[in-house]
Amino acid sequence: MATILIVDDHSDIRRLLSITLGKEFTIIEAEDGLSALEAVRHHHPKLVLLDVMMPGDMDGLQVLDAIKADPSTRDILVAMVTARGQSADHDDARKRGADAYFIKPFSPLQVVSWARSHIQ
Repeated sequence: MATILIVDDHSDIRRLLSITLGKEFTIIEAEDGLSALEAVRHHHPKLVLLDVMMPGDMDGLQVLDAIKADPSTRDILVAMVTARGQSADHDDARKRGADAYFIKPFSPLQVVSWARSHIQ
């Protein structure tokens, strides 16, 4: 079973995604950027669902940059799940290497469908 890392500082968002995806994938969670990178290096998930705005030293875009800059992790799919819905935010994330961009409030079924179609 493929592993998905869910990174969001709101436990209700993590819980919603975990329940929705947990039937088909192994789920791990992180609530900030630093613990997200630690989980990426330790578990090497197939997909990271990543919030942009998080407390602490690293926001989601910095985590995205770190994942895509490292040759050992750049193959990991990263989908942003964020309240930042401006087209400039979406374009910036795509330029940095994001594979998808879901705007909160999002459809959990849409995220599951995307994950299914992109994880082999």
